[in-house]
Amino acid sequence: MSGQWRRVCCGVALGALLMACGAAAHAQLGLPGMSTSTETQPNPLTDTTVNPGKLILYGLEARFAKDVAEKGGAGFAEWFADDGVALGNGKPPLVGRLAIAKSANWSPQDYQLTWTPTDAMMGPSGDMGYTWGHYEGHSKDANGNPVVTSGRYITMWRKQPDGQWRVVLDAGANEPPSAGECCSLPPGTH
Repeated sequence: MSGQWRRVCCGVALGALLMACGAAAHAQLGLPGMSTSTETQPNPLTDTTVNPGKLILYGLEARFAKDVAEKGGAGFAEWFADDGVALGNGKPPLVGRLAIAKSANWSPQDYQLTWTPTDAMMGPSGDMGYTWGHYEGHSKDANGNPVVTSGRYITMWRKQPDGQWRVVLDAGANEPPSAGECCSLPPGTH
């Protein structure tokens, strides 16, 4: 298959994926090439590594993000396998969907979690893969001031015996402080 024909096929597949996932998931998640941050994301229409496995993983991410946007923590926990693991930044591991659901008790009105995959890779057997990228969490502090956290994540996916895809590992790490933030004193304390 020629490179141009492959790009056309991938473009058609991506278009179908976006239609299947709905505009809400597309706007929530963004796909590579549709950056929601200031960094440049790969474009699947020109990415020579785009393949059906990668498109499946991007589709899973879009549906996962849509559920989290609509249902908050409950939507997050629903996507985990029974033996799934969540590794939060600086927190003990949560093992199992029940432990994750107990901890993921935020409403979408109180906390909005969004993410943009940078890349994805399907394993050779086609039943496991991973995505990684950038996430942002938006909430308010006790005084009503906006609080934004951001960082990197990796999500490992596994196809279950019933054919459903579930998250088996989700890990995130907050962005490091900006230059000078770690060592400066608050204003007026010199």
